[in-house]
Amino acid sequence: MKTKVNYKKYGTFPDMDTVKEIIIYGAKNGKDKKQFVFNNFNNEIETKTFNQSFYDTTGLGQYLYKIGLRGKKVAILSENSYYWLEAFYSIATGKMTAVPLDPKLTDEELTDIMVRSGCDGIYYTSDFKSAIDMMKSTDGVVISQYICLNDFDSLVAKGHEDLENGAFDYLTDDVRGDDLGFIVYTSGTTGRSKGVMLTQKNVASDGIATCRAMTASQAIAFLPFHHTLSWASALLASPLLIEWGYICKSLKDLPKDIKTYSPQNFTAVPMAVETIYKKIWFTAKKEGKEKKLKTGLKISNALMKVGIDVRRKLFKEVIDNLGGELEVIICGGAYLDVKYEKGLYDLGIQVINGYGATECSPTVTCNRLDNFKFGSAGKPLDCNEVKINNPDEDGVGEVYVRGSNVMIGYYNDPEATAETFDNGWYRTGDYGYFDKDGFLFFRGRKKNLIVLSNGKNVSPEELEDKFAAVDMVKEVLVYEEDGQITGEFYLDETVPDGEKQLRNYVRELNRKTPAFKQITKVKFRKTEFPKTTTLKILRNR
Repeated sequence: MKTKVNYKKYGTFPDMDTVKEIIIYGAKNGKDKKQFVFNNFNNEIETKTFNQSFYDTTGLGQYLYKIGLRGKKVAILSENSYYWLEAFYSIATGKMTAVPLDPKLTDEELTDIMVRSGCDGIYYTSDFKSAIDMMKSTDGVVISQYICLNDFDSLVAKGHEDLENGAFDYLTDDVRGDDLGFIVYTSGTTGRSKGVMLTQKNVASDGIATCRAMTASQAIAFLPFHHTLSWASALLASPLLIEWGYICKSLKDLPKDIKTYSPQNFTAVPMAVETIYKKIWFTAKKEGKEKKLKTGLKISNALMKVGIDVRRKLFKEVIDNLGGELEVIICGGAYLDVKYEKGLYDLGIQVINGYGATECSPTVTCNRLDNFKFGSAGKPLDCNEVKINNPDEDGVGEVYVRGSNVMIGYYNDPEATAETFDNGWYRTGDYGYFDKDGFLFFRGRKKNLIVLSNGKNVSPEELEDKFAAVDMVKEVLVYEEDGQITGEFYLDETVPDGEKQLRNYVRELNRKTPAFKQITKVKFRKTEFPKTTTLKILRNR
């Protein structure tokens, strides 16, 4: 689908081989423009310009060199904050390797990653004292430098003092594209996390390609910074596009922050998109405006068919409740039902769906503002090529990727690395197909396939997608149990006779589905499914 785009031109910045070059590019071009707005350690709102941010970056980076961390691995343990971001920048602009940690992991899990990664230093904030204490007392942890970000201003000052005294300027160090810049431990849904090794070139090329594909302006950042999708959509987008963003302190503050800072865009996982859409309709119903909203949609959709777009005027009240400027939601990390994508588009907010993997830094494909299809994951970025390996009669096969954004392997795990590559192609483990226009459509995870005794393969995601559009279904998981395809559901408890209605829906669906794909066992749960910190359901629990 194509539509007229009123946004500014896509990014025209030059190719760059390192994240260091991107950060320096932003400083040179942003100068005294506002770059970040955030809550400081005193919970006061603070603003940093590009110049001020770069001053903090260079001070911290120089401090790392001063304490002997050049050529070493440095972890980051903090919730989202300006200080996390600056810690990341300071490592990425020097001859070092960043190891971002998921702050939602247990102390034991964090300590285990420190043992396995062999980190030499760690940035942390004081609220992670118990994890730090465990690391200090655990055999196998080789950290020599524990750097508390609560001392941020002092650390920056010490770095600049070192420069003023004639120390070697870490910014002049030769950071290259093939340097190991990052080790990212995946939040896998079925097994132990692996350390994805990404070079400076991997991350830089993906960030540049992503920003060229879906440029935007002021944003709110709330997706966890340790997640590589945040790097492409926020940490690198800001210096590339020379735009500012508000760093959301807590998800519970997000509705208030959206109204306060009026983002033009933000990046979210599907669950957040679904929540926004449902809240719009809940509010309309609560205020007695549901009928008016439905009528408005009928009128708007009819006008759209003849090329007249009045969505943002007609649904101004809806958009004003989302800050008044929201135009784009960038979505990734899991499947998003077309209902929500199309529903928000009809209200004047475009959802840009993409597909990727941590191993690909992370974006592989995405829709564009002026070239998209609902339900698809878009077209490949210019930093990689994508193919479908061994497609079946419907064109469905495993998605393979190769390009400058693809990892160099898993840290200290040559066997897993070898299994993941096939003649230079990264085997994603995801199944999908390309349509005639070159849009990728996702069909499920290879490792989640249900293999029946008759040899048939069933994708649980395919069945789960059919229930995602049912309003009463909050969450669903399909799996094999005792030889039966089982559907387990977490329902909206306010729906009268919800379980009875759902069983009827299953029977109706089964009548339209081939026998080998039918759900023959139904289970209900009273609580949400356990999830990863990126809100994916843990299938092995």
